[in-house]
Amino acid sequence: MTDEATPIPDYPFDQPHVLEPPREWAESRSKCPVAHVRMPSGDVVGLLTGYDEVRTLLADPRFSRDLSRKGAARLSNTEDGGLFSRTTAGTADIQEGPGHQRWRRLLSRAFTVKKMEAWRPRVQEMADELIDAILAKGAPVDLRQELALPLPVRVICALLGAPSEDQEKFAYWSEVALTLTKYSQGEVDAAQQAFMDYASDLVEQKRAHPGDDLLSELTQISDSQDGRLSHEELVSTARGLLLAGHETTSNMILKMTALLLSERERYEAVVADPELVTGTVEECLRMDPLAGVGIPRFITEDIEVGGEPVGSGSSLLVNLAAANRDARKFPEPDRFDAHRDNSSQHVTFGAGPHFCVGQTLARVELKVVLDTFARRLPGLRLRDTPEQLRQREGVAAGGLQELWVTW
Repeated sequence: MTDEATPIPDYPFDQPHVLEPPREWAESRSKCPVAHVRMPSGDVVGLLTGYDEVRTLLADPRFSRDLSRKGAARLSNTEDGGLFSRTTAGTADIQEGPGHQRWRRLLSRAFTVKKMEAWRPRVQEMADELIDAILAKGAPVDLRQELALPLPVRVICALLGAPSEDQEKFAYWSEVALTLTKYSQGEVDAAQQAFMDYASDLVEQKRAHPGDDLLSELTQISDSQDGRLSHEELVSTARGLLLAGHETTSNMILKMTALLLSERERYEAVVADPELVTGTVEECLRMDPLAGVGIPRFITEDIEVGGEPVGSGSSLLVNLAAANRDARKFPEPDRFDAHRDNSSQHVTFGAGPHFCVGQTLARVELKVVLDTFARRLPGLRLRDTPEQLRQREGVAAGGLQELWVTW
């Protein structure tokens, strides 16, 4: 709860040390279940930082993710209000409710644990090729350019059947789509149209000449009960998978590496015992200090959050990374522990009906990367001090601008 005389802080919060969470996370959590912050747009939203409150809200299908609704807060300083306020013609049905459930049923068939584990050898082959190139190039290298960006792009493009040589286009289009303050409305419109045209052409190619890939499969689906995805829905799906399939994993590879190398005994433990790979990946996901602004929800009816009333028409942001530092769920939450029993219960991938459909693939990629580093680059180190690392600014997705490493 915010007193009228209390200044409303700007959000995202300042972060002097990029590998440590903003102090406001814990402060907000200790004061009340719903804090209030001011977005770059100038609009005020409620902020949730407690684990139970975040998980409960995400799992409740009554609360809308559509910020294009009348009265919803705008997040970015662009005229359209940002990614969550944008609408694409012909795709409203798959955003929420039964239409979204239909869409998820179709996508979930491709992202089962069994199918994603079957991709592990291909991911490993791609990772080894990139490590070969890194070793041939010699230290130091910017891990973003040499592995963290190209690996997830190659993986998601192979899965979808898109050309991976377009990785710089995907990276640019994704960053512009996620702008808070970095890009103008004109740049957003141009990038969005270019991405839309690219995805539409790709869908048409797959429909005309289907291959052994997910997008070809989706174009050919005809289910008498669920119905075929429309062209607009296919285009939206292709864009979403290309964006989410590389953006978040690319960022997490860098953040995971920085978290481990900044206190190198964490990395040395994995080198000494590869069995720690899974627990280490989960703990890095839980302790992510640069996870971005969070996930917005538009409240469609009067509710209570932690006993505090929240009125219909309000906009809330659920801060997943802050929830993952809640001591009520994770004892000593700021202590890195690869043996933590419940580290995989974090909400990094969300919860409820919009739980990340690609989380199994992301976990496979992160485990392959860490295992490969530990085997082939046991001497991996940061070139710079943790204090010198620079975060991405002006976009909704958190991350590092680059990460220079040596060995």
